Amino acid sequence: MTGSAVVITGGMGFIGSHLAEALLLEENTVTVIDDLSTGRAENVAHLRNHPRYREIIADVRETASRELLENETDLIIHMAAAVGVRRTVENPVETIDTNVSTTTAVLRAARRRNTKVLLASSSEVYGKTSKIPFAEDDDMVLGSTARPRWAYAASKIVDEFLALGCWNEFGLPVVVFRLFNVVGPRQTDRYVLPRLVAAALSDEQLEIHGDGSQTRSFTHVDDAVRAILLLAKCDAAVGEVFNVGTQHEISIGELARRVLTAVGVRSVANRCRFVPYSDVYGEKFDDLQRRVPDISKLTTCTGWSPRHSIDQTIEDVVFSYREMIRSEMKLQPGAP
Repeated sequence: MTGSAVVITGGMGFIGSHLAEALLLEENTVTVIDDLSTGRAENVAHLRNHPRYREIIADVRETASRELLENETDLIIHMAAAVGVRRTVENPVETIDTNVSTTTAVLRAARRRNTKVLLASSSEVYGKTSKIPFAEDDDMVLGSTARPRWAYAASKIVDEFLALGCWNEFGLPVVVFRLFNVVGPRQTDRYVLPRLVAAALSDEQLEIHGDGSQTRSFTHVDDAVRAILLLAKCDAAVGEVFNVGTQHEISIGELARRVLTAVGVRSVANRCRFVPYSDVYGEKFDDLQRRVPDISKLTTCTGWSPRHSIDQTIEDVVFSYREMIRSEMKLQPGAP
């Protein structure tokens, strides 16, 4: 994909900013739309002088239709969403409204010119299903509506229904990709890996929610971006759903141990603090023990496979946080 006009909603977010970089390297024109509710302007600061880069700081619900009508657009990558477990638990109404209404606005605008849409979904949609690994056609098992944790999953399920409905009913070319714990440089410490890294570099105890035995599959952002761009180029992907992740499964307790090793801590004894989920998110919180994707469909369609090991991924996050600390120290009064 070269020379295309691409709009990224949520383009100042962690993943969106990496997508913008990659698309510019492939000689595309990139417009990012972001209201900075979770995105950060500094994520794209290094792109602002690029001649094929443009940004709009606004709510995508207010700008999507005008942007797509006034400017020829070949592809929309819809990343904008209310994200984060804590935000979902504390603000379930906002989570559902934001996610469903922004997706509705983007799809409605795309239909005007039949613009291709790649929709970011989440491994959260699988809920509490116990079948491992998760395959795209597996049933979804969510918890009770009395438990707000599942508001995000429910909203992304509706997003998927909307997107696939636009394909089946109107022929709008859409591709849905479900992201599995994407991590890497620029991710904030609201998420587990950068939170552990930040604590380790600050010589603080690493806070682990639960008993640390729960497992996840962490995907390097560069691998995720490569998968998304391959899906954008693959005609056979239209109208389909794909898992984007790695099948390397690691417990959060083991992840913490490897983080400590990566920052040079020789003795990990007493460096971790285990906190019950109820203390963090309240009594009505559900979690799942394992989350592992089946990526065979993505591999068959695009030839993609992850290139980064979990240790390489940890090293990249550690390096980026050390660089951030150095930059902050230079900005302090009296710094050389």
